[in-house]
Amino acid sequence: MTDFAKSWNLSRGRLKAEIEGFSHAQMSYRIQPGALSVGEMVVHVAGVEIWFNSQLTGRELSPEEQRVAKSATEGVVNDNPFPFSDEEITPELVAWALDTAESHLRSNIENPSPEFLAKEIKSALGPIITGEGALARFAFHPGYHQGQVYLYKTSPDFPA
Repeated sequence: MTDFAKSWNLSRGRLKAEIEGFSHAQMSYRIQPGALSVGEMVVHVAGVEIWFNSQLTGRELSPEEQRVAKSATEGVVNDNPFPFSDEEITPELVAWALDTAESHLRSNIENPSPEFLAKEIKSALGPIITGEGALARFAFHPGYHQGQVYLYKTSPDFPA
């Protein structure tokens, strides 16, 4: 197992634990106008994983997976609408997105091939990165959003 996979397992596990048992209202909570909701953040994490991995492997995505992959950028790093409405971002959709992304990525993050590590792709923020750069982002990204979810949970307006 790579060090990237160890960090990814830890940070992703903490993100999943942070949202465990969340209701639809909690998934829909946004701390202020213009901010991502909890559910949008988590679908975005899965979207980055699916999108980067598909670029690195050439894996074809189903229409549902393509929609999640769009959440890597749409409504996050640009002004386009997020690919899912608040009504659609249920705990079940969030769990499906995370599980799907994990099934795509796990073997590649645990035991990446030299070709995977060296391949160049476009990142969500625009720069060209290698597969190794993608692994570094995978390891960090869930932890970044787990911290945001924790802050949202401490807001006095967070739904009970």
